[in-house]
Amino acid sequence: MAEYSVFSLVRNALGGNRDWKPAWRKPDPRPSYDAIVIGGGGHGLATAYYLAREHGITNVAVLERGWIGSGNVGRNTTIVRSNYLLPENIRFYEHSMKLWEGLSHELNYNVMFSQRGVLNLAHTPAQLDEHARRGNAMRHEGGDAVLLGSEEVARMVPGLDVSGSARFPVVGGLLQPRAGTARHDAVAWGFARAADRLGVDIIENCEVTGFLREGEKVVGVTSTRGDIRAPKVAVAVAGSTSRVMHLAGIDNLPIESHVLQAFVSESLKPFVHQVVTFGAGHLYMSQSDKGGLVFGGDLDGYNTYAQRGNLPLVEEVMSEMVAMFPSLARVRLLRSWGGVADMSMDGSPIIATGPLPGMYLNCGWCYGGFKATPGSGWCFAWTIARDEPHPINAPFTLDRFQRGILIDEKGQGATPKWH
Repeated sequence: MAEYSVFSLVRNALGGNRDWKPAWRKPDPRPSYDAIVIGGGGHGLATAYYLAREHGITNVAVLERGWIGSGNVGRNTTIVRSNYLLPENIRFYEHSMKLWEGLSHELNYNVMFSQRGVLNLAHTPAQLDEHARRGNAMRHEGGDAVLLGSEEVARMVPGLDVSGSARFPVVGGLLQPRAGTARHDAVAWGFARAADRLGVDIIENCEVTGFLREGEKVVGVTSTRGDIRAPKVAVAVAGSTSRVMHLAGIDNLPIESHVLQAFVSESLKPFVHQVVTFGAGHLYMSQSDKGGLVFGGDLDGYNTYAQRGNLPLVEEVMSEMVAMFPSLARVRLLRSWGGVADMSMDGSPIIATGPLPGMYLNCGWCYGGFKATPGSGWCFAWTIARDEPHPINAPFTLDRFQRGILIDEKGQGATPKWH
């Protein structure tokens, strides 16, 4: 496959764009592979890519029940950040952030990573103190964080209501300058193309219907396109984790599936240049390159596998956005969509060897799945290739819930609907 470059762009432009090659092949599944990755979303594709690039395991099949980009990787608000509090999470997401910073060059594909900054607003002095604590924790682990006062916030986000009469006065905020956004579709396509070029088979419209086993060991899968065998079978299917693991007889995973809605408005002139999050509720908002305001908030709060939400959450998110930016009250909502989030009991992910020999598990991403894409794939590939975790993902074990060593970022205990 030809490299993407300014020269290929000019050559194809002069040639009427008739010589572009498909970004990845459409192979039929082979009877066996060295490894199978179930799930062709961002995490699954990144895992296959890093298996090939970092560990030389190129005889890999990625099995996707739909088409590339049809799942959560194409249904999110594109935010990339590492502004966590606990050391385990900071180290992991900082590793992912560093991969993001060189990803377009590495993949030879523009993932449109924009380090425009993520600003978390504080509405009380106590909340600002908590932001200072978080910022210090981030800096202690090598991240970047800047504590801002209300005047600095007002200069940075001119449309924000910071007046004394605001319903939720803004007393300051915590800014992570290196954070920002990336184009979700481009991330999926970039990893798919790069993995394919290294020899990985990406098999779309291939739903896994069961697992092949020899005793307790998983040795492959059954699918709508036939049986496929491999000594290593990795599951990276986000909100469908419980359903896929049920096929292997595993029904006691510490996760729940919820719908998480996202929204986009009609196009506006440049209005907000950062990602801004509301401190008195749960709302995060940025502006896309096309001018639409992209935003989201809380889960709908009930278990579901449906990629759609309900009106009460829509009203809640809109009211929070108007509380922050009263000038947006008459802006029209263009569309909404939903992704199925797999919520863990402590708000942190699981990247580990699975509950059966030959199985590997990547799940429990809560709100953090998209931003974790390269870091998740990198760590999961290491775990699959070496049958042990890398130190970065060693804390994200499956048995930590049984052992009582939770990584509880929000300090809320076993309440996945709030993570």
